[in-house]
Amino acid sequence: SRLKRSQLKVRFCTNESQVSRKDLVVLLRRKGFDISEGEVTAPAPATCLVLKERGLRPHLLIHDGIRSEFDHIDTSNPNCVVIADAGESFSYRNVNKAFQVLMELENPVLISLGKGRYYKQTSGLMLDVGAYMKALEYACGIEAQVVGKPAPEFFQSALWEMGVEAHEAIMIGDDIVGDVGGAQQCGMRALQVRTGKFRPSDEHHPEVKADGYVDDLAEAVDLLLQHAHQ
Repeated sequence: SRLKRSQLKVRFCTNESQVSRKDLVVLLRRKGFDISEGEVTAPAPATCLVLKERGLRPHLLIHDGIRSEFDHIDTSNPNCVVIADAGESFSYRNVNKAFQVLMELENPVLISLGKGRYYKQTSGLMLDVGAYMKALEYACGIEAQVVGKPAPEFFQSALWEMGVEAHEAIMIGDDIVGDVGGAQQCGMRALQVRTGKFRPSDEHHPEVKADGYVDDLAEAVDLLLQHAHQ
């Protein structure tokens, strides 16, 4: 809320693919965030745009929590596969069905809502959609199209929606590859927070070096507001 009271523009970029944008905003508002659906850039609505533009009818391997995002998408006679973080729905049967759909297509198209390796919950680290995306890529001999971080188009769409250039924006996130690396590839600067999925080894990543590290989101906000008032 301090950021929103300043003259800075704010956008929430998420790879959340178990919860719809609507439900995500409800959860964040309960935690005290001043946020609306229009301020959230998320992979499910972005994927729906891609599907409509390309005339694609997906076989969906997704979590029930985001199924409502695809209510207006034709899923009959599928000519592609869309996967998200399906959680417990990543059973052998369901992953194998997605594999079979792809193998039956003359030009197989696999779209993945992100390519994260893992994320953190209170119960520990959890496998993310990227692990299953790689399995299908390997089995089918294809390359997935990623909609979400770290895909450049995802960050660029958020920048376009805010009306700012990449060099004017700073990304704050806990993922050294998805948040920091993806943003930097688009010409943005990026701070990594030492919370969430952050691991000390991230500060010595062989390929990605954050522009700065902060202990938490509040410290990142302090830095941005200091810089904005200079």
